[in-house]
Amino acid sequence: MSGDASTVFLSAYDAVLARWPVRVEPIDLPSMYGTTRVNACGPVDGPPLVLLHGGGTTAAMWFANVAEFAHRHRVYAVDRIGEPGRSVRGGRPPRDVHDLLGWLDGVLDGLGVENAAVCGHSYGAWIALTYGLHAPRRVRRLVLLDPTQCFGGFRAGYLARALPSLIRPTASRARAFLAWETGGAHADPAWSRLYGLAAEFPDTKVITGRRPRPESLRALTTPTLVLLAGRGKAHSPHRVASAATHLLPHAEVTVLPGQSHHSMPWHDAASLNAHVIDFLNRTAS
Repeated sequence: MSGDASTVFLSAYDAVLARWPVRVEPIDLPSMYGTTRVNACGPVDGPPLVLLHGGGTTAAMWFANVAEFAHRHRVYAVDRIGEPGRSVRGGRPPRDVHDLLGWLDGVLDGLGVENAAVCGHSYGAWIALTYGLHAPRRVRRLVLLDPTQCFGGFRAGYLARALPSLIRPTASRARAFLAWETGGAHADPAWSRLYGLAAEFPDTKVITGRRPRPESLRALTTPTLVLLAGRGKAHSPHRVASAATHLLPHAEVTVLPGQSHHSMPWHDAASLNAHVIDFLNRTAS
């Protein structure tokens, strides 16, 4: 990314972060993978809650949720290394799932967090679930917001529609895809601008892996909340709900009828926030 483009992107990022209705403390954590930016807020002695954003959305995406989340919890919204955001890749950025999980171990270590609730959206939910299986003692509870590649695959039509943006990503294509999937739901203009610019972020490295094995999911005892987008186009929400209920017999699985995949969690945020806070408070130790 050129100097001018980087300045524009970071300015757009900061503009969204400025909309957070809470005081934000930026934390930079150095590691062998690079420097990870964490946006922290909420009471320093509150139970920790780690937020993992969806693909290409940056940690700034939680603007509609952090006020509620940070009322009681110490919130850590993390920018992943190798993706758009304020994290900076080092000489050896994460290259595979093993590195990704090791990176997240290091983030918790750097924050001084022994264990936390972990909430992820979309691809971030896949990371949250995968990490919960990898290090169950470090994850007190899981919140999965319309998780992808966890309990079912993508719809073919969704992938076909996304293909042009994947092959040749541009800001205009990203925003057009967002408008299609959300059914034209009104997005915060500052966040919509950042979403488009993030599509043009250079050398993005998204680390993917296999869907968790059924036997591993059935053995998971971590309290888990799965919220699915009832009108989402990424996958069939009701099929995913059925699979999640079958594979995670102790999980709470709810379909939110007014949500689409990409508008979660900023569209109708009050309803989503209420579900998440209720779950976290009921399962608080």
